[in-house]
Amino acid sequence: MSEPVELVIFDCDGVLVDSEHIATRVHTAILNELGWSLTEAEVVELFMGRTSKSINELTEERLGGELTAEVEKRFLRLYWEAVEAELTPVPGIAEALDAITLPTCVASSGSHAKMCRTLGQTGLYARFEGRIFSGTEVPHGKPAPDLFLYAARSSGVEPARCVVVEDSRFGVEAARAAGMRSFGYAGGLTPAARLEGQDTIVFTDMRELPALIATL
Repeated sequence: MSEPVELVIFDCDGVLVDSEHIATRVHTAILNELGWSLTEAEVVELFMGRTSKSINELTEERLGGELTAEVEKRFLRLYWEAVEAELTPVPGIAEALDAITLPTCVASSGSHAKMCRTLGQTGLYARFEGRIFSGTEVPHGKPAPDLFLYAARSSGVEPARCVVVEDSRFGVEAARAAGMRSFGYAGGLTPAARLEGQDTIVFTDMRELPALIATL
């Protein structure tokens, strides 16, 4: 019999705030300009869900240190310009959060400064204030389990009693590695087939999430 759920752990980008479309579009354009020819689908596959440190390491292997620094510089400028103009909550997330009665937290590869800004802009920060965990706080980012285990430990909940809501391949892999059940949100950029796997329920509408959690 499965353990009862005591904590719902949300990723941020693509799960709470609809930022992955922006990041992928900007990243793809810059990388192509600087000599790494990738499609948006390839950028999703390689980078989505990873920390900035991991992304920079992959980029440096391909383009070298000088161009990687240029990629990061251009990305930060163009990404934040687009975020200020375009960022919205993920469709249906406010309704889902209103209906979820279990304790919640955020565990994202992004930095605290980034989450404060994006969650603040979309009106979601107050829902999670004091319960936000960053991949910058642990030794290894997703798909390693470190971040989710850290969030569970900090919340005083056993991993088997946590469920994770993710939208990336690396995210659901990290949840499995942590011994947690997960919900793979396929309403964004990651194809449903890339989220499917052990102890993972794939869904496409955030409004479905409260009822899905209740079935566990």
